[in-house]
Amino acid sequence: MHRVSKIVSSRWLARWLLVALACLVALPAQAERIRELATFAGVRDNVLVGYGLVVGLDGTGDQTMQAPFTGQSLTNMLSQLGITVPPGTNMQLRNVAAVMITADLPPFSRPGQRIDVNVSSVGNARSLRGGTLLMTPLKGADGETYAIAQGNLLVAGAGAEAGGSSVQINQQAGGRIAGGAMVEREVPLALGANGGLLELELKEADFGTAQRVVSAINQEFGRPVAAARNGRVIALDGPTNDNSRVNFMAQVENIRVTPTEAPAKVVLNSRTGSVVMNSAVTLRRAAVAHGNLSIVIDTRFGVSQPSPFGEGETVVIPDTDIEIEQQDAYLQVVEGADLIDVVNALNALGATPQDLMAILEALKASGSLRADLEIL
Repeated sequence: MHRVSKIVSSRWLARWLLVALACLVALPAQAERIRELATFAGVRDNVLVGYGLVVGLDGTGDQTMQAPFTGQSLTNMLSQLGITVPPGTNMQLRNVAAVMITADLPPFSRPGQRIDVNVSSVGNARSLRGGTLLMTPLKGADGETYAIAQGNLLVAGAGAEAGGSSVQINQQAGGRIAGGAMVEREVPLALGANGGLLELELKEADFGTAQRVVSAINQEFGRPVAAARNGRVIALDGPTNDNSRVNFMAQVENIRVTPTEAPAKVVLNSRTGSVVMNSAVTLRRAAVAHGNLSIVIDTRFGVSQPSPFGEGETVVIPDTDIEIEQQDAYLQVVEGADLIDVVNALNALGATPQDLMAILEALKASGSLRADLEIL
C-alpha cells in the first residue's frame, strides 16, 4: 500500500511540475531599468570576518575539554584586561562559546555607521540564546580591521529538554545582531578618477544586451557617452564634478532597456528532483520509449519455539519475498516549438521528475532538445 501511494505521489508531483512549467508560456520581453541589469564597477559590498567569544550563556556553551581553543581565547582576552590565569588551570566553563562573525560592508560606508552581523558557533555549544558577543574586530581580505562588533544576540531557534527527551525548532547555534558592528574604516573608492570615466558591468554577459544598453544611454543623453568594450563592460564618459557624476549615474540607472532573450536552458537539480526550463526551449521531432522497473523486497520475521520440555532454542526465521514489476514501455512521438508544446509532450509520457532528467539528457544527446542542460 505504501509503495503504491509513493508511485502515485511521484506521478502527481511530476504532472504538477509540468503544469507549473506550462504557466511559463513565452511572454513578450519587458523593458527593465539598467540598475536591474548592470552595476557600476567598484560599487559593491566587501565581506568581513572575525573570531570572538559569546558569554552569558545558560550552561549551553562550549565544553572546554572538547573545544580547548575556547579556553585559550578566554585566557588571552583576560590577560589583555590585566587578569592572569595560572598556567595549567582547567576552566570548566559552560557559559562561553567561540564564534565566527561575518558581515557585509556596503559601498560608501563611513566610520561610525552600523552594519548587521551574523554570529555562528565553531565549537560544540548547544545554544547561543541569551548570549552577548564581546568586542571583536572584523577584518577584510587585506587583513585590515574595518569594523568592531559587539552586542546581544538574537537567536531564532528554540529548544527544550526533560526526562532524557528533547525538542528543537530551527538552528540555535547561530544568531544575528542588528546593527551589531560599527564601521571603523572606509573602503577607498574613487569613481571617475580617470577624467570622469566610469564602467558599467552587465550582470549577465550578452553582446545583444550590451548593444541595446549603449544605444539607450546615447539616445537618452543625445550624444555618444557610452561605448561597449565587450559583452559585459560598457565605458561611460561621465562628468568630472562629484555632484554632476551622481546625477549622471542616477539617470543612467533609471534608463529602461529591453534585454535580449536568454539562451534556451534546462536546469536539472539531481538532489531535489527539480526540472526548470525557460521559454526559449524547443523540442525537435523525436520518439521516446519510457517504462519503469520496480523491485520490492519484503521481509517478514517469524519465531520458531521448541516444545515446553524440549531442549531446542527459540530462533527467528526470516521470510523474504521479492517482487519485480515493470511497466509497459512504448514509443511516443514528442515535439514542441515552444514551451507549452514541450511541457505537453513530456507530460504525455507520465514520467516522474527523476525520469524526466534521464529523458531530457537522452533527448539532448540525440539532438532533439534544443537547449543547454545545466545539472546542479
